[in-house]
Amino acid sequence: MTTSATPSILISTAPFFRQPVRDGLRAIAEAGFEGVEVMVTQDPDTQDPDRLEKLARSFGLRVAAVHAPFLIVTRRVWTPDPVEKIRRAARLAEGVGAPLVVVHPPYRWQSAYRHWVAEDLTSFSDETGVTVAVENMFPIRVPGMPAARFHHERRESTDAVPVQVLDTSHAAVSGVDIRAAFERNRERIRHIHLSNNAGKGWDSHLPLGQGGVLPVDEFLRDLLGTFTGTVSLELDLRPWMRDDRALHDLLVSQREYCEQRFTAGRRPKPQTRKD
Repeated sequence: MTTSATPSILISTAPFFRQPVRDGLRAIAEAGFEGVEVMVTQDPDTQDPDRLEKLARSFGLRVAAVHAPFLIVTRRVWTPDPVEKIRRAARLAEGVGAPLVVVHPPYRWQSAYRHWVAEDLTSFSDETGVTVAVENMFPIRVPGMPAARFHHERRESTDAVPVQVLDTSHAAVSGVDIRAAFERNRERIRHIHLSNNAGKGWDSHLPLGQGGVLPVDEFLRDLLGTFTGTVSLELDLRPWMRDDRALHDLLVSQREYCEQRFTAGRRPKPQTRKD
């Protein structure tokens, strides 16, 4: 029996955030990817829909998701206001034909943003035609402050978010079983940030096949036939960044890792002969 759904495989430009996005798109295209999730950074090419669409098209890539500028290093990109960041990210997504915007959950002190997510996020997505999905985060390890949580996301409140991004490395830091999380929230999860995790209590975004503690193969099998969203590789590529050949080979291996497992999962099971 064959399965009916195979997730679309993307890769995020997040590891290239300190470089011009052009460099990241070139490396991604040369590794054989067709779709990309673009993180908005200080690079003007990530902020303007005409420039981004033209640049992506020049490399034969489609922008399938936009990550709004919610990192600490991009906190002042566009505006410090999280809701305005989302509005501008949605306009960017519309301009490049991307159906999805990834955002971070509210910090504990962002009560107005927390209210907007609870009350207005769904209607905003309906009105714009761009799905806004909230990513799971994790406790921050601060000396003298064990497992400090800066985001307002108890499990029950995270599960109630109408549309979700499941980040597997973030889940590992939080001690969340990724297979159970997907099963529990499969109707709400529209996008996955895929990586492994070193299991040392920090957000390692380990490339696939490089060790790690997460059951990635089993998780990918869970997605087959049930998940019609997008899977975006979001990886820590720093050990490979200074060697173009090593980076290329690593990116190719990550694409093939997913493709091979999705292809294997779709093969019909051999029939048992009965005499």
